Amino acid sequence: KPAAVAKHLARSCKDMQTDAAPAGDNTYDEDGEKLGAFLQDYTEEDEVGNPLRKYMKVLEQVANREARRVDIELDDVAEHMGEEMAEKVRRNTLRYKEIIACAIDNVLPAPTAAAADRDVFDVLMEERTRAAAAAASDAVGGVDPNNKVPAELTRRYQVFVLPRVKDKSVPLRQVKAKHIGSLLTLKGIVTRVTEVKPQMKVATYTCEQDGTEVYQLVHGTTFMPQTNWNGMTLHLQTRGSKFEKFQEVKIQEEPDQVPQGHVPRAMTVHLYGDMTRQCAAGDTLTISGVFLPVPSSGFRQLKAGLITNTFLEAMSVEKHKKSSVDFTPTAEMQEELDELAEEPEVYSKLAQSIAPEIFGHDDVKKALLLLMVGGATRKMSDGMRIRGDVNICLMGDPGVAKSQLLKYIANTAPRAVYTTGKGSSGVGLTAAVVRDTVTGDLVLEGGALVLADMGICCIDEFDKMEEGDRTAIHEVMEQQTVSIAKAGITTTLNSRTSVLAAANPVHGRYHEDKNAAEQVDFQTTILSRFDMIFVLKDKHDAEFDGKLAKHIINLHVQGGAAVEREVSEDELDVRTLKRYIAFARKTCSPRLSTEAAERLNNYYVEVRKGLASADAESEKQGKAPRAVPITVRQLEALVRISESHAKMRLDPVATADDVKQAIELFTASTLQAAKLGEITLEGGGVSEGLAELRQRIEGMVAIGQMRGKSEIISQAVAWGFSERDAENAIRSLVGAEQFEESRQGRRLKRVA
Repeated sequence: KPAAVAKHLARSCKDMQTDAAPAGDNTYDEDGEKLGAFLQDYTEEDEVGNPLRKYMKVLEQVANREARRVDIELDDVAEHMGEEMAEKVRRNTLRYKEIIACAIDNVLPAPTAAAADRDVFDVLMEERTRAAAAAASDAVGGVDPNNKVPAELTRRYQVFVLPRVKDKSVPLRQVKAKHIGSLLTLKGIVTRVTEVKPQMKVATYTCEQDGTEVYQLVHGTTFMPQTNWNGMTLHLQTRGSKFEKFQEVKIQEEPDQVPQGHVPRAMTVHLYGDMTRQCAAGDTLTISGVFLPVPSSGFRQLKAGLITNTFLEAMSVEKHKKSSVDFTPTAEMQEELDELAEEPEVYSKLAQSIAPEIFGHDDVKKALLLLMVGGATRKMSDGMRIRGDVNICLMGDPGVAKSQLLKYIANTAPRAVYTTGKGSSGVGLTAAVVRDTVTGDLVLEGGALVLADMGICCIDEFDKMEEGDRTAIHEVMEQQTVSIAKAGITTTLNSRTSVLAAANPVHGRYHEDKNAAEQVDFQTTILSRFDMIFVLKDKHDAEFDGKLAKHIINLHVQGGAAVEREVSEDELDVRTLKRYIAFARKTCSPRLSTEAAERLNNYYVEVRKGLASADAESEKQGKAPRAVPITVRQLEALVRISESHAKMRLDPVATADDVKQAIELFTASTLQAAKLGEITLEGGGVSEGLAELRQRIEGMVAIGQMRGKSEIISQAVAWGFSERDAENAIRSLVGAEQFEESRQGRRLKRVA
């Protein structure tokens, strides 16, 4: 008896709707009249102070086809009609949106200007009006009311209800069942954006026999097409139907809102009409909309049971952390930034403003400033593109604030993505192929490097990443694109991002007596793509340790007051720093002067010559090859650093002074890292004392003889050498294949 039960339930539901309908309809009719009066009567003062009918002016633009959007602000409704009406609209937004649209149809003024050009819609409406008039004159009972042209088909505008200013955003975790149907505001990060596709709002059918048009309103993302009407066959008329732009966006909780140990919550957002194409993956948005359940039917609903998915039908979208391209300063702000750029100590002032709570690391902060500003991107006539973004790698001991610097840059930069090496895969960094929930097609979902396009990608624990995943970054760091050939999708995505990586040495800490190649577990192909490589050592210095300890203890003693500390005269507040960086990135694209280019050329040749002689001497001594290469890429890095320094000063020309500053930074970073672990940095060879010690050890051990390593070190100490010198000499002899170590490394055998 299920059929009988279903009929009984349907009859009961129908009776309940019939009983509740009259009072509800009367209330909605009264509210519709009040809202129509509100649209006609609401006034506000213009710039001069004269009264202006706000919504009637918008409706005039709609009538003249100059606007397609009507925004109804709940603050205006509360001011004109009272708090009760505003609360009604907020709690039942979708129903009142249709009531407002009907009110607009009643009060819409006649157009005051002729339409610029007639479209298909105009021709179809004229034909429908003529056919309806003819049918009314021929028929006895008039036009069939069920075949009336729906109001949705004749509207050339969209209604959006905007929330009140006092309404705060609701965290994604706090969105409950009580919010269904009401207007609420959410904040999150965009993780996926689908293509914009047309969605049918009104389906128009043509009768096969007499050409009568039949209309079907479509609510939701799916509908069942009609094929039969009064025993006659119907055909869907595509040109006569109404379509609307539709886009689906997925937003995710911000990292600071996710409780520890929990997975971030996500929500689907539907965008319609003019609100599409307003955001990209990686943007931080504040979205206001109506929280609704997804309507399902048929086998899908049978499978889901009592559980339903939900989505947000967007009413307004506001983008946060705008990129430098979107930054437009006011005249007063621009004057302030120009004055700041003319200060002689602007470089130091801006650098000290970066992570002021972190003690020291002056050169690193200067480099991070230049990374956020960036160099000048060049596009050649043949289509080749030379990157202007600066890549930096921070390698060093634990506890030198590498991760804190990365976190600060991720929070300060206009567009940045933070990730870790161990928690990232090659697919997660570049792009993954996923199935679209709306269409079921395979689509690309951008990874961290694609989300950070036109921004910065901060990768912590870079050394913990798998080698295969690390190679996925090679193309991004030089060509700044991500090439994909997966599941029948072959494309190239833009990834114009600066990479800021932090890593530890192989053994956890740097050892002064070991070569750099033995301590860095990176291939030269990835190291050569970094413009600056900083080696941060935890040196033992009593004076420096005292200052650092005092600084850290003060931060802990001040507690919450440390967060709201006063900005000193030698630094800028975070807001001004962000504005200055965005202004510099947008307005300036410097080029090298002739003098600066010549100085760079001479410096590069000298560095290559000095390192070539050092490499030749190291090869003679059997030492490991250089871990950090100095190639043409480092020359381009010097050009980028020089241009970035000029851009930081808002200067269109990079001078010799900019090149000098770039050389100082390059020497303190990459060049120092390239020479790390060598016995003599300038000469490039082995010191005379070490050569003498090697000769003595060779004379001490005959060919084929074995000696204990501790015995050789003790003898070297007796000769007046240090233990460190003895270990360096033994390592050099083993590298030259004159000695062999036992498996435990305790005994040495001379083989040559």
